[in-house]
Amino acid sequence: MKGMITAPQPLAVDVGANVLADGGNAVDAAVTAAFVQMVTTPRSCGIGGFGMMNIHTAGQEIMLDFHGKAGAKVEPAMWEDRIVRENPTGYGYMLQDQVNERGYKSITTPGTVAGLYKAQTEYGTLPWREVLQPAIKVATEGFEVASSTAEAWKRTPVGSETSPWVGVGKSPYEGGGELIANLDMARTFSILAEGSAEVFYQGDLAEQIAEDMERGGGFVTLEDLNRYEVTVTRPIYSDYRDYTIASNQPPGGGVTILQTLKILEGYDLAQMGYLTPEYVYTVSLAMKAAWADRANLVGDAAFVDVSIEDLLSEDRAVRWRQVIDARETIMIPRWHPKESSDTTHLSVVDPWGNVVGLTHSLGSGADVITQGLGFMYNNCMNCFNPVPGQVNSIESGKSRITGMAPTLVKVGEKPYFTVGAPGGTRIVTGILHAILNVIDHRMTATEAIAGPRFDCQSDVIVAQARIPPSVCDRVKEIGHDINRSLASYGGIASVHGIVVNPETGALDGGADPGDSGMAMGVM
Repeated sequence: MKGMITAPQPLAVDVGANVLADGGNAVDAAVTAAFVQMVTTPRSCGIGGFGMMNIHTAGQEIMLDFHGKAGAKVEPAMWEDRIVRENPTGYGYMLQDQVNERGYKSITTPGTVAGLYKAQTEYGTLPWREVLQPAIKVATEGFEVASSTAEAWKRTPVGSETSPWVGVGKSPYEGGGELIANLDMARTFSILAEGSAEVFYQGDLAEQIAEDMERGGGFVTLEDLNRYEVTVTRPIYSDYRDYTIASNQPPGGGVTILQTLKILEGYDLAQMGYLTPEYVYTVSLAMKAAWADRANLVGDAAFVDVSIEDLLSEDRAVRWRQVIDARETIMIPRWHPKESSDTTHLSVVDPWGNVVGLTHSLGSGADVITQGLGFMYNNCMNCFNPVPGQVNSIESGKSRITGMAPTLVKVGEKPYFTVGAPGGTRIVTGILHAILNVIDHRMTATEAIAGPRFDCQSDVIVAQARIPPSVCDRVKEIGHDINRSLASYGGIASVHGIVVNPETGALDGGADPGDSGMAMGVM
């Protein structure tokens, strides 16, 4: 098998698989597929967004961080008196008039173009111009969507006189949707293809974006665009059982995954039994412990001194285990769940052993499109703490914390499981479940990703409907409130990943059954 790719969008998976089949490497496939994702799910991801990419090659491992950054015009205390409440899951703050959720003031400086350009030009093998062509083709010719989705996209966004999405013909399938094209996006992508990231941050596109931000009262300036830079680091590492886990530094969610695993390493989860009441309780409380530390101690590492070593230390894990075993209450500080699915992910493995995990997003989208450009902007201002002086408070140039965490599990130095997800703060939870299922419960990628999930980031454990009522009743008796969702799938991230057999190199891909994506191998 030449490689494998998995993602929530089948068309993007197919395009990425074709790149691998034609001899492209994992970065080529990832970047090409990512631009197609932007066309087919333009309210989830796009060049107005942000993201993280985890790249493993034979010679190195790097993490590209291209989070959105607060604009030069923000003020730390500007929204302190407008707080309604904090989302119970930690995903954002509700303010009066939704000023941080929708419109120009919700937008941070986009990083996606810079991140993908750096990845492609430094680690890919294909020319930048070539990787954008499939997305330009799809945006020009259209793609099939459900009728309800098509109608929603036809609504005119803020900043644009008309919707950029236009119908180009009816689906040939009886009762199907219609073909939707985005000619504005196709033109913008063509400009990027012929130029480089520079055209987005210093060229004509940058000037159009900055003028629109000024006109709409946004915080992002031309200078913010001019000085945007991708942060390049190595992943952070931690051991779990006999495996090494490599994930991202703050402001991403990797440290919270690693801390939860460090706490759980002190328990024999396999012996405890999969999805038993004791298992659900123990894993939930470990999640809650790590989220308590995250709320108090984790912010953008460029602005906040985050002690990764202490968070991942055995001493801290032991203290949390003592709290869990004593059935003590763990409090996560909140201002008082909303789940953002408006993110996407893809995992790629190529025949040379290169592995890429890419998560990119618009947050939940600002609903702003600059006239003629065809893409929506992020709304990353929604997850900054409006109260000054906190680890995640608003500051110019700062990135707010996210759940993004493209993660690689290794056996020695060999890749074993690349995994990631969209899903707001529950990205962390979804990835955690997949890792536990592969390592502790010896599941295949499909089994690990399809397994029932539960989440604990507040005073109530949220469980999918496939967690039996009798188990939930027993968890309550042990000492924690739990609510079963009415849905068997969805609501707790959309996980996608690939297991690599360290001995044979055989690939086993999994796509979340709660989403519409797929895993596709290339022979």
